[in-house]
Amino acid sequence: MSLSVSRSLSLAVSIVALAFAGSAPARPAKAPPIPVVKVPVIQEDTLKTVTRVLSSDAFEGRGPGTPGEDKSIAYIIQRFKDAGLQPGNNGSWLQDVPIVEITARNSSGLAVNAGGQVLRFNDGADFVAASYRVVDHTGLKDAPLVFVGYGINAPELGWNDYAGLDMKGKIAVILVNDPDYANETEEGLFKGRRMTYYGRWTYKFEEAARQGAAGALVIHDTFPAAYGWQVVNSSWTGAQTYVARAGGAMDQTAANGWVQKGVAEAIFKASGHDLSALTAAAGQKGFKAVPLGATASLSFDNAIRRSTSHNVIGIQPGRKRPGEYVLYTAHWDHLGRCTPDNSGDDICNGAIDNATGVGALVALAEANVKTGAADRSQVFLAVTLEESGLLGSEWYARNPVYPLARTVGGVNMDGVGPGSPSRDVQVTGGDKSELTRYLAAAMRAMKLYQTPEDHAERGHYYRSDHFSMAKQGVPMFAVGRGSDWVRGGKAAGEAAADDYVQHRYHQPSDQYDPTWDWSGAVQEVQLYYRLGRMLAMTTDWPNWHKTDEFRAVRDASLAEAGKK
Repeated sequence: MSLSVSRSLSLAVSIVALAFAGSAPARPAKAPPIPVVKVPVIQEDTLKTVTRVLSSDAFEGRGPGTPGEDKSIAYIIQRFKDAGLQPGNNGSWLQDVPIVEITARNSSGLAVNAGGQVLRFNDGADFVAASYRVVDHTGLKDAPLVFVGYGINAPELGWNDYAGLDMKGKIAVILVNDPDYANETEEGLFKGRRMTYYGRWTYKFEEAARQGAAGALVIHDTFPAAYGWQVVNSSWTGAQTYVARAGGAMDQTAANGWVQKGVAEAIFKASGHDLSALTAAAGQKGFKAVPLGATASLSFDNAIRRSTSHNVIGIQPGRKRPGEYVLYTAHWDHLGRCTPDNSGDDICNGAIDNATGVGALVALAEANVKTGAADRSQVFLAVTLEESGLLGSEWYARNPVYPLARTVGGVNMDGVGPGSPSRDVQVTGGDKSELTRYLAAAMRAMKLYQTPEDHAERGHYYRSDHFSMAKQGVPMFAVGRGSDWVRGGKAAGEAAADDYVQHRYHQPSDQYDPTWDWSGAVQEVQLYYRLGRMLAMTTDWPNWHKTDEFRAVRDASLAEAGKK
């Protein structure tokens, strides 16, 4: 599980609807009715057994590329077979995920020539930088710095911070988050306090690359970033793991990274500019990028290591439209061996994160096979390397076994916590797509109500495996069991969530407990079954809402297929 931690123990559960084209029919003017779904018995013993086995010390924390991976994928394959699934990748249960690990060494530091003086900044303390490119050495010399505001190009909102710019050979200097993050409400072009994808640092590097920039530096500021500099420093000053890209990722920026806000202020001042004034200007529609009249130089060596991990895929073919697909996903990996606790235990077992999610995946396979094939095919995907940046799901989204153009949607499970059933469902990401009506129907059937997302400004929606699908045009809901528990109310649910985050999350103490109450987890899997089965039994092809940041990707797919 990534850093997205909601107050719900489920942390991140996603309903995914993917771009369609090819054989996917054009959507009728009126959406078809939502199918009525009867939920079969969800096997509690399956949830317990799979969680207990995968989180045992014998699996060594399920680190990718370790003996724990071999044991994990073998166990998942056996459980898929026993459930009655078929191999999901052209007769194989596995999809190879090629990985590149790049470690920057021998940094020169950052030198900025501004206003006739040279400012020098230290790697780690003042700035961090890395490269997506698979090269032995990275170097930028006297590259012009251009302040591009929030670094956003959003045609659907009429916003382009790069309008009229030629970024070739230049470094984009970019503000973190998006323009109206300081709003107390969700009013605003970029949904106010709720972070959009345009506010995520990952987007800013991707857009800078699309604009042809040689480099990109995000200005760190604790409140809009939602974390301190120490998080940036610890995350960027070691090995960086990526899925392999065609051509060694030479289409990406040569270098990307972060600078402390104080560093940025010093650079802007030496260049004759005021960061605060330009930040205020950047928040207004029609902002024009500002060349700073300064240049920057930096260099570092790259140590490169290649490896291969694996996604596990099973399928239940559809009985009416087998060429249309619904996904169920959960990541099988965890942190492997980690920092020892006071007892000397150095295995991060990842019981809740995410052995429970794999248990839910297996239980859903059993329930669907027992019910019988749905109209559409159902794909059960256990992905790797979520903890390294959603890499297994990113690889599948870029290299889908089943075309995304024919994939309708699905359910992602990331942490199915023990405890009481709840009265509520927590939605992460807000109302982004036409899948809202499916969730509403499921909640009515289960007599649940919706709880607003905690800390919408932190962008939790963009920090779990469903996001990999979203970037390829996938409308997404992230939902999970809420904290208004049937037994104990909100006090009990919130206390359990707080205890997990503070005392177990990404620690050796995230271990299986034989005394756990599984009734809430069963309820949660019942919700996932209902949502996935609805999508598998309808003829609908949901889309993003018109102003959503991912709508354009899906519309392009539709237009290419001649369906729009």
